[in-house]
This record gives sequence, C-alpha cells and structure tokens, in this order.
Amino acid sequence: MTTTLMIQPLIALIAGLVILFVPRVLNYVVAGYLILVGLIGLYPHLLGPAL
Repeated sequence: MTTTLMIQPLIALIAGLVILFVPRVLNYVVAGYLILVGLIGLYPHLLGPAL
C-alpha cells in the first residue's frame, strides 16, 4: 500500500491557517500569486519572437 502526499491541499491548508491568524499577510499572498501568474503567462513572450 502506497501513500502519496498531495502538495496542493497541504499548501492551501497552511496558507488558510496563516491567513486566519495573521490577516495582514493576505495582501502579500494575493500579490505574490498575481505576480507569479503574470510572470508565468508572460514568460514565453519575454524571450522574444519564436524562431
């Protein structure tokens, strides 16, 4: 019997607890998420036109 640890639910749980106890950190979490998603979305275009 193998047990696999799913990372996404674990991160969501930890982030939820941190936000619950330190609501001010929510601004940083949202800002970091938006910056990360934006960079990932723009990454192919930042390298220049496809050859």
